[in-house]
Amino acid sequence: MTATAPRGAGPAREPDALDLGLPAPVRAPGLPEEVRIHEVGPRDGLQNESALVPVGVKAEFIDRLAAAGLRTVEATSFVHPKWVPQLADAEELMPRLAGLPERRPGLRLPVLVPNERGLDRALAHHATDVAVFASATETFARRNLNRSADEAMAMFRPVVERASAAGVPVRGYLSMCFGDPWEGPVPVAQVVRSGLRLLEMGCAELSLGDTIGVATPGQVTDLLDGFAAAGVPVGRLAVHFHDTYGQALSNTLTALRAGVTTVDASAGGLGGCPYAKSATGNLATEDLVWMLHGLGIRTGVDLRALVATSGWMARRLGRPSPSRTVQALLGAVEAGARD
Repeated sequence: MTATAPRGAGPAREPDALDLGLPAPVRAPGLPEEVRIHEVGPRDGLQNESALVPVGVKAEFIDRLAAAGLRTVEATSFVHPKWVPQLADAEELMPRLAGLPERRPGLRLPVLVPNERGLDRALAHHATDVAVFASATETFARRNLNRSADEAMAMFRPVVERASAAGVPVRGYLSMCFGDPWEGPVPVAQVVRSGLRLLEMGCAELSLGDTIGVATPGQVTDLLDGFAAAGVPVGRLAVHFHDTYGQALSNTLTALRAGVTTVDASAGGLGGCPYAKSATGNLATEDLVWMLHGLGIRTGVDLRALVATSGWMARRLGRPSPSRTVQALLGAVEAGARD
């Protein structure tokens, strides 16, 4: 659809790609009809910012993401403020989100909890979904969690058991699934063993993280085959790719072909990892949505509204978004909003 201008109002705005019906949806065999995007920008994205983002901006960011059609938006983390000061306002943020799921039917706002104390705080603020964050490698466990991988698993077990008993689903994040900046390549069997421990203790879903963005499609296939051989249904797996080497979309497509239907992404490509300096931004939600819509896969996301939201946040962070789709569409989207 091409924008037109009233008589005497000057030339019409040049149509953008979305006006022209792009990306053209072309279904490919062997791909899911629908993908659930697990939006991590407000938590995994903002936790890596050097500046503290005001709590009111965070609340509006989450509201805007929900308005754009995202139905799983990870809101914050109940970690000790000393470790992640960017998320120290969790207890101030949660009351500001009260009522948002009622206004946005189907919306879920999971929060990360590192231990039982974090779970207590989350439940006190009526969290309906929580997540724990484990490591497939020993070195990263010690650097990120200040304990061994086994000690971390022991710490998570009562969290998962108590949350599950309270009717609160738990997601297990498993980091360093493809490569570790200290240990190098991570064996598939080692990742599968760690993932099975999280699933067996009661995690409803396991997100496989390429924390430093070194994975390639062959590795993704090998790892998913490893979980399949261990009897894990692909429906319990999600993928979480960083785009350090530009492989996040190709890795995601490989995962989709293997039957994965939940993909983590961060609006505007925000994020990294404060404990692994080689980790760059997450897969940008806009870039993911562009690819999925081009494959005729439903997401429920309004790409124009999402691009506008990431542009809005980028201005508050004082830098442009690294998302290629945001860069390509933002000017036209904002011009259209002014018309």
